[in-house]
Amino acid sequence: MGTVIMHSVVSVDGFIADENDQPGPLHEWYFGGDTPITSDQASFDHSGVGSHFRVSRASARYVAEVWDSLGTIVMGRRLFDLVDGWQGDPPAGEHVVVVSHRPKPAGWHPEASYHFLDEVAAAIAKAKELAGDRTVAVNAGDVGAQALAAGLVDEVAMDVVPVVFGSGRRYFGRIDRQYLLEDPHVVIQGDGVLHLRFKVRA
Repeated sequence: MGTVIMHSVVSVDGFIADENDQPGPLHEWYFGGDTPITSDQASFDHSGVGSHFRVSRASARYVAEVWDSLGTIVMGRRLFDLVDGWQGDPPAGEHVVVVSHRPKPAGWHPEASYHFLDEVAAAIAKAKELAGDRTVAVNAGDVGAQALAAGLVDEVAMDVVPVVFGSGRRYFGRIDRQYLLEDPHVVIQGDGVLHLRFKVRA
């Protein structure tokens, strides 16, 4: 089975969105560089034309490698509803598992490999089954925090943007205890973003 990575773009003070679920400037680095992200399997702008993301060269190489490694994305129902599940066409990976007590909306993109489960451990197990040897990416926030608390996360990945939110949706959700991470094994400075990855201590 592949690695399970908790991931999101995050402010310096640890927020992935503001109080209204808006990312503010967190994603600006995706569009401010001079290098398009080229990936074997990411759909990018859902048009088949190619990437509309343009980042620094360092970020382009890193992001493309991460996206190419993904097999399954795990997300919460809040994010699914906010982005309408990317209209059944996830930005990377072939499968999506949604943690939700509500089922998939009736008639919603029946061709898409989207699976709705009401418990985090079952969602991670399904995501790993679908991904095979590829990576499972768990969106940070409440679902990612539940997966970390359950011991189901192997690595924490953060794309840190130089902005302070002060309040909003926390990267680590409502976690209320200490978790130890290894020293970062990925430290890549892009333009307007710092890419970090940490293994979770056993």
